[in-house]
Amino acid sequence: MGILKQLAEYLYLRKRDPNEPRTQWMKYMHGMNRISLIMFLVAVVIILFKLVILPLFH
Repeated sequence: MGILKQLAEYLYLRKRDPNEPRTQWMKYMHGMNRISLIMFLVAVVIILFKLVILPLFH
C-alpha cells in the first residue's frame, strides 16, 4: 500500500479496504501510528508558529 493512501486512512480521509484482514494487533499498531502522526503534525505547527508567526509581532 502506498504511503499517501496509508496516511489518508490514518487521518480518516479515505475508507480502509473492507477485504483487508483486521487483527487485534493491527488495530493497536494503526492506533499508535495515528497518535504519533497527529503528535508530529501538532509539533510541526507549533514550530512553524514559533519560527514564522511570533517574530512578525516583535
